[in-house]
Amino acid sequence: MGSYKEVRCIRCQKPMETAYYDSCPYCKAEGYNLNYETIYDCTGKRLPEKTDESEGIYRYKEFYSLGENAPYVSLGEGNTPLHKLNRIGREIGLNHLYMKDESKNPTMSHKDRMCSLIVSKALADKAPGIVISSTGNQGAAAAAYAAVAGLPCVVFTTPNVSETMKTLMQAYGAQVFVTPTMSDRGIIMEKLVREMGYYPASGLLSPPIGSSCFGVDGYKSIAFEVFEQLNNQVPDWFVVPISYGDTLYGISKGMKDLKEMGYIDRLPGLAAAEVFHAAERNLEQDNEIPIEQPGKPSIQTSIATGWVTCQTIKALKECKGVARTSNDEEALAMQKRFAKTEGIYAETASCASLVVLEKLVAEGRIKPDDKVIVLITSTGLKDPGTTNLYLPKVPCIEPTLEAFKKAMKDSYGLEV
Repeated sequence: MGSYKEVRCIRCQKPMETAYYDSCPYCKAEGYNLNYETIYDCTGKRLPEKTDESEGIYRYKEFYSLGENAPYVSLGEGNTPLHKLNRIGREIGLNHLYMKDESKNPTMSHKDRMCSLIVSKALADKAPGIVISSTGNQGAAAAAYAAVAGLPCVVFTTPNVSETMKTLMQAYGAQVFVTPTMSDRGIIMEKLVREMGYYPASGLLSPPIGSSCFGVDGYKSIAFEVFEQLNNQVPDWFVVPISYGDTLYGISKGMKDLKEMGYIDRLPGLAAAEVFHAAERNLEQDNEIPIEQPGKPSIQTSIATGWVTCQTIKALKECKGVARTSNDEEALAMQKRFAKTEGIYAETASCASLVVLEKLVAEGRIKPDDKVIVLITSTGLKDPGTTNLYLPKVPCIEPTLEAFKKAMKDSYGLEV
């Protein structure tokens, strides 16, 4: 029997009485727009033995809200590698730095874990299709899982989304539309949900309250996998790039499940890597309901928002967490540095985790012997155009040593 119990309002804890993507009516009457959370009882539960890698995140299916015999839609997501980062770890000042590489998921991002569960729920609920507002990773994941489920998928995105991401989403069979503004995406998405019955694969309301509470539980599997990969140990810190914070919140839920099962006696510290101080300022001000922070266009598209959800703030508080920012120049520099030291080409938003980690080490918040996990959410191949901002033009040369040496000096600044 699974550990799932029910869904409640994250603030007043009353059971869900509306659609899961709407706000609690009792809190809304008081002026609060909040998400629901899934409730589990993990007392006496144990993590299942690893018998078949193809099970992916569904090895942990009793820790999700799917019914016991419910079918699920999977592409083999999960089981992503945990690498020790020796060179950049030494540069930053850490002896035990690890990378959880989510770019090894089927659509090359961590969003596969959540979208697999969301599309599984949509299929179980006999939804006519999937709809999502996305700048890339989540849209690609939703499109891929909808394709496997045989469901139509509509993606609303913004003018600045990379051509690579548009191609990827369309290749999976999604119908992709650009709207003039980010808020326009939500307007048309809501019409498909409320008037056509489409299942939302991203948050529906504005201000944002977070993604599907059922889907976010997919990120619990990151916590379970890391615990097992560290030989049943808990890290001291998890550094996670955040937009609204679904991933960080899901990881915290997984860690709390492990504590409730008796595997660990403490929760790791959580560090949020962001662009516009959304979590950092709201933590400082101890806001019950997060207040939007000013933002502007950023190449760290996946995390470029001034909003954060209350559940993310709650998770940071429970785990004695912190938040710091990464600007575009820092992210680009770290992307180049990461690739040259560790051979990992990560998207700029992923590199924000390393930018923030280095700041926290310099502050003394994270100690040299702390065991630290940085979450690399996706690959730089999702947006190679951004990387080209700092790369030299590839020279075309004659097949002579003289031409080679001249081009090495002129293009790369190297004497040979």
